Amino acid sequence: MSYPEQASPRRPAVVVTAVVVLAVMAVGALGYAVAGLSIVGGTVSRFRAAAVGTSADSAQVDAMVTLLRGVVVGAAVLSVLAALLLAGLAVGLIGGRPAARVSTWVVAGLGMLLGCCGIGTLLVQRATPLDFGDDQAAAELVALVSDAYPSWWIPITTTLSVAQVLGYLVVAVLLAMPSAHAWFRRRPVPPHHPQPPSYPPVHHQPSAYPPPVVPHQTYPPPGAPPSSPYPPR
Repeated sequence: MSYPEQASPRRPAVVVTAVVVLAVMAVGALGYAVAGLSIVGGTVSRFRAAAVGTSADSAQVDAMVTLLRGVVVGAAVLSVLAALLLAGLAVGLIGGRPAARVSTWVVAGLGMLLGCCGIGTLLVQRATPLDFGDDQAAAELVALVSDAYPSWWIPITTTLSVAQVLGYLVVAVLLAMPSAHAWFRRRPVPPHHPQPPSYPPVHHQPSAYPPPVVPHQTYPPPGAPPSSPYPPR
């Protein structure tokens, strides 16, 4: 009995490359989370120092600081969750699970969508400043936020967003290659169980001679004298 599409346990290069890209993205997400949590203290201090010369009162400054901390901590938590998700997908892909391949495509599509939205939002904010109307204090505080971050933070955030979109695109294309498709649809090789030797059935041929006839022997009734096997003289 033959089993179609039996594949060797060797993983295709495209699958290994996709796993490596996911692992690099997971490490980058963890690094982004650690970097964000490490700069939040200095960012808040610089923001408070710059907010002293504005028309905002202490309550408005405290509200903006709370929002700033929440954004940084929230982004760090999301980055850690994304790193764990990418690591889990990488483990599933290296194990050859078809469900991990489909899940990776779903996550890649969502990741590319969110990455494009983030890049678009950043570009719109740079090109068109927010209009707060008559709330001069809020406009001044928002303008101080970008200056409170380290000079390298916003460029590296933009770079990571672009790298995220490209990474998800590369992974999705690699997993759609024919070699990856054949490997994920492979059939397991059935275990070999030795079978006992089979012998042809023995057919009994009818004999040309009839079976021997056993002569019928009569016995005297109970109580009768035994008869002599010899004739009387």
